[in-house]
Amino acid sequence: MDKKAEKLKYKASRRPMGVFLIRNLVSDKIFVGSTMNLDAMFNRIRFQLFAGAHPIKDLENDWKQLGAGKFSFEVLEEVFPREDPTYDYAADLETLEDLWLEKLEPYGDKGYNEPKKTREDRLRMIAANRNI
Repeated sequence: MDKKAEKLKYKASRRPMGVFLIRNLVSDKIFVGSTMNLDAMFNRIRFQLFAGAHPIKDLENDWKQLGAGKFSFEVLEEVFPREDPTYDYAADLETLEDLWLEKLEPYGDKGYNEPKKTREDRLRMIAANRNI
Protein backbone atom coordinates (compact mmCIF):
# COMPACT_ATOMS: atom_id res chain seq x y z
CA MET A 1 0.00 0.00 0.00
CA ASP A 2 1.33 3.42 -0.98
CA LYS A 3 0.72 5.60 2.09
CA LYS A 4 1.45 8.83 0.26
CA ALA A 5 -1.08 8.05 -2.48
CA GLU A 6 -3.69 7.02 0.09
CA LYS A 7 -3.13 10.26 2.01
CA LEU A 8 -3.58 12.34 -1.16
CA LYS A 9 -6.68 10.33 -2.06
CA TYR A 10 -8.15 11.01 1.40
CA LYS A 11 -7.41 14.74 1.20
CA ALA A 12 -9.06 14.94 -2.24
CA SER A 13 -12.17 13.07 -1.12
CA ARG A 14 -15.22 14.95 0.09
CA ARG A 15 -16.62 14.16 3.49
CA PRO A 16 -20.31 14.69 4.22
CA MET A 17 -21.00 18.24 5.37
CA GLY A 18 -24.15 19.96 6.53
CA VAL A 19 -26.41 20.91 9.41
CA PHE A 20 -26.86 18.45 12.26
CA LEU A 21 -28.96 18.00 15.36
CA ILE A 22 -28.31 16.29 18.68
CA ARG A 23 -31.56 15.23 20.35
CA ASN A 24 -32.10 14.38 24.00
CA LEU A 25 -34.61 11.53 23.62
CA VAL A 26 -35.95 12.00 27.16
CA SER A 27 -36.65 15.75 27.22
CA ASP A 28 -36.64 16.30 23.42
CA LYS A 29 -34.17 19.18 23.91
CA ILE A 30 -32.02 19.69 20.84
CA PHE A 31 -28.76 21.24 19.74
CA VAL A 32 -28.32 22.47 16.16
CA GLY A 33 -24.95 23.03 14.51
CA SER A 34 -23.17 22.86 11.18
CA THR A 35 -19.85 21.46 10.04
CA MET A 36 -17.65 20.75 7.04
CA ASN A 37 -17.31 17.12 8.21
CA LEU A 38 -20.37 15.53 9.81
CA ASP A 39 -18.72 12.23 10.73
CA ALA A 40 -15.77 13.95 12.40
CA MET A 41 -18.06 16.37 14.26
CA PHE A 42 -20.21 13.55 15.65
CA ASN A 43 -17.06 11.75 16.82
CA ARG A 44 -15.67 14.95 18.33
CA ILE A 45 -18.87 15.74 20.22
CA ARG A 46 -19.16 12.16 21.55
CA PHE A 47 -15.54 12.28 22.68
CA GLN A 48 -16.04 15.64 24.43
CA LEU A 49 -19.20 14.41 26.15
CA PHE A 50 -17.61 11.16 27.34
CA ALA A 51 -14.50 13.05 28.49
CA GLY A 52 -16.47 15.74 30.33
CA ALA A 53 -14.97 18.43 28.12
CA HIS A 54 -17.93 19.66 26.06
CA PRO A 55 -18.36 23.46 26.00
CA ILE A 56 -22.15 23.25 26.51
CA LYS A 57 -22.38 22.17 30.14
CA ASP A 58 -26.18 21.64 30.14
CA LEU A 59 -25.81 19.13 27.31
CA GLU A 60 -22.85 17.50 29.04
CA ASN A 61 -24.73 17.22 32.35
CA ASP A 62 -27.76 15.63 30.67
CA TRP A 63 -25.43 13.21 28.83
CA LYS A 64 -23.78 12.19 32.11
CA GLN A 65 -27.11 11.82 33.90
CA LEU A 66 -29.05 9.99 31.16
CA GLY A 67 -26.31 8.16 29.28
CA ALA A 68 -25.29 8.07 25.63
CA GLY A 69 -28.22 5.83 24.66
CA LYS A 70 -30.68 8.63 25.38
CA PHE A 71 -29.27 10.89 22.64
CA SER A 72 -29.50 10.74 18.87
CA PHE A 73 -27.30 12.39 16.26
CA GLU A 74 -29.20 13.41 13.14
CA VAL A 75 -28.36 15.11 9.86
CA LEU A 76 -30.90 17.86 9.14
CA GLU A 77 -29.53 18.92 5.78
CA GLU A 78 -26.53 17.74 3.83
CA VAL A 79 -24.56 20.04 1.54
CA PHE A 80 -23.27 18.35 -1.59
CA PRO A 81 -20.01 19.26 -3.31
CA ARG A 82 -19.98 21.54 -6.32
CA GLU A 83 -17.93 21.11 -9.47
CA ASP A 84 -15.55 23.88 -8.36
CA PRO A 85 -12.99 22.29 -5.99
CA THR A 86 -12.05 25.72 -4.60
CA TYR A 87 -15.60 26.64 -3.56
CA ASP A 88 -15.84 27.77 0.08
CA TYR A 89 -18.83 26.14 1.79
CA ALA A 90 -18.55 28.04 5.09
CA ALA A 91 -21.06 30.77 4.17
CA ASP A 92 -23.56 28.21 2.84
CA LEU A 93 -23.31 26.17 6.04
CA GLU A 94 -23.71 29.25 8.24
CA THR A 95 -26.80 30.35 6.32
CA LEU A 96 -28.37 26.89 6.49
CA GLU A 97 -27.62 26.68 10.21
CA ASP A 98 -29.26 30.07 10.76
CA LEU A 99 -32.35 28.92 8.85
CA TRP A 100 -32.63 25.76 10.95
CA LEU A 101 -32.08 27.74 14.16
CA GLU A 102 -34.88 30.09 13.12
CA LYS A 103 -37.17 27.17 12.29
CA LEU A 104 -36.52 25.01 15.38
CA GLU A 105 -35.69 27.71 17.96
CA PRO A 106 -33.56 25.39 20.15
CA TYR A 107 -33.20 27.84 23.02
CA GLY A 108 -34.07 27.72 26.72
CA ASP A 109 -36.27 24.74 27.60
CA LYS A 110 -36.40 23.64 23.96
CA GLY A 111 -32.70 23.27 23.38
CA TYR A 112 -29.06 23.70 24.18
CA ASN A 113 -28.22 26.50 21.73
CA GLU A 114 -27.63 30.09 22.76
CA PRO A 115 -29.22 32.73 20.51
CA LYS A 116 -26.66 34.18 18.12
CA LYS A 117 -25.64 37.73 18.82
CA THR A 118 -26.51 40.37 16.27
CA ARG A 119 -23.83 42.54 14.73
CA GLU A 120 -24.92 45.40 16.98
CA ASP A 121 -24.66 43.18 20.08
CA ARG A 122 -21.13 42.13 19.13
CA LEU A 123 -20.09 45.75 18.52
CA ARG A 124 -21.50 46.77 21.93
CA MET A 125 -19.53 43.96 23.59
CA ILE A 126 -16.32 45.07 21.88
CA ALA A 127 -16.90 48.67 22.89
CA ALA A 128 -17.64 47.67 26.49
CA ASN A 129 -14.45 45.58 26.66
CA ARG A 130 -12.37 48.49 25.38
CA ASN A 131 -13.71 50.76 28.12
CA ILE A 132 -12.61 48.45 30.92
